Amino acid sequence: MPKLKTLYRCQECGNSSPKWSGQCSACSAWNTMVEEVVERETAPRGLTDFTSEATRLQDVKLDHVVRFPSGIAELDRLLGGGLVKGQVALLAGPPGIGKSTLSLQAAAKLADGKTVLYVSGEESMRQVSERAKRLAVKSESLYLLSETNLAKILAAVEKLKPWAVVLDSVQTMYDPELASAPGSVGQVRECAARLVQAAKRDDRVVLMLGHVTKEGSLAGPKVLEHIVDTVLYFDTERHDQLRVLRAHKNRFGPTDETGLFEMAEAGLREVRDAASFFIADRAQGSVAGRSLSVTLEGSRPMLVEAQSLVVYTKYPLPRRMATGLDLNRVLVLLAAMEKHVRLRLEERDVFVSLAGGVRLKDPALDLAVCLAVLSSARERALPADTVFVGEVGLLGEVGRVPALESRLKEAAKAGFKKAVVCSRAVRDLPRGLGLDVRGVADLKEAAELLLGGEEEDS
Repeated sequence: MPKLKTLYRCQECGNSSPKWSGQCSACSAWNTMVEEVVERETAPRGLTDFTSEATRLQDVKLDHVVRFPSGIAELDRLLGGGLVKGQVALLAGPPGIGKSTLSLQAAAKLADGKTVLYVSGEESMRQVSERAKRLAVKSESLYLLSETNLAKILAAVEKLKPWAVVLDSVQTMYDPELASAPGSVGQVRECAARLVQAAKRDDRVVLMLGHVTKEGSLAGPKVLEHIVDTVLYFDTERHDQLRVLRAHKNRFGPTDETGLFEMAEAGLREVRDAASFFIADRAQGSVAGRSLSVTLEGSRPMLVEAQSLVVYTKYPLPRRMATGLDLNRVLVLLAAMEKHVRLRLEERDVFVSLAGGVRLKDPALDLAVCLAVLSSARERALPADTVFVGEVGLLGEVGRVPALESRLKEAAKAGFKKAVVCSRAVRDLPRGLGLDVRGVADLKEAAELLLGGEEEDS
């Protein structure tokens, strides 16, 4: 019988200590030291069981990567076109955002002609079956298992030999060989390592669901994100219906793509036409303080609406608020307008927001934000059929943005007639875009073109 010893391990960073303390000495987190019982002398177990001989790089044979679409276009966009044999993906997000719903819908799509095992450690088989009925999920090749014991899960996998395994969630699984509680650093690390080994050995796809902490980071040890191939995050900012899925790590595809979903009664619904989703509710006529631009998420252009409200303040210090945009960037744009357009804002509150609940850092939105603020301050509406795409510098100049042609094509597809962009970029654009493209060199020229040349009173 192996000798056992007791130690205390931090649930945030995994640091261990022979004695309990209120604060972790490694990450300075409070009340995270939890008692664990481990073997005193054990051979170290690797995270993977890959073995090979030293081989020259040019002698390594490369196999053609075959991708298997999941049947959900927005998910395939993030994965790079589909899943790869042996791929281990981790899907994380806050409670109630739709992780289980998306995984069950994906499992049903993957079970078309292939065996898929859905393992739930948080719900009974009856609960999962009821949710599947609500989502209208039906498949003869989809199997359910309600279990948290890792040994029994691996035994069921060996018996059934599924093409893909979905685990909901990895924090509920436990290895009976370890004495620590489920969800602890040791259990999460060991369970994830054994699942990765099984996936790589048998070329089996594994999708693990993970919990997040109150700060929005993935719960458990950081090694969990290192050993998996793909890490997907649902956006932690809660919205009534919109769900934004981003890839933070992907060994088989891009990490700059974004998947959009809308929560409905029948489950998550893909938002393929982002333009109609974000600007469908805009007023038919022109309204002061509203402008539209085209952002780029990966290779996907999306039309977004910037809104601004400029009012005289009732406080000693004027307020500055930004929703969906970086506040520091908005403050820089306001300073540029005060300098180069002579817009007086020292006695006014300025509120800037992106409609639809999205959060973006694309500098191409700068021109639209500046003109929305100027429109609200002067109480003059911008043309409703025009989009504004351009980066604004400290000197007030309007700069180029990448993928301008694809942005303008998306705007023309949505029915817009005109576009205002950087003047230096106009000559490089091809003809036949379907838009009347006008170039401006700086903020002053843009203000004179759209709102007239008058200045704010001193």
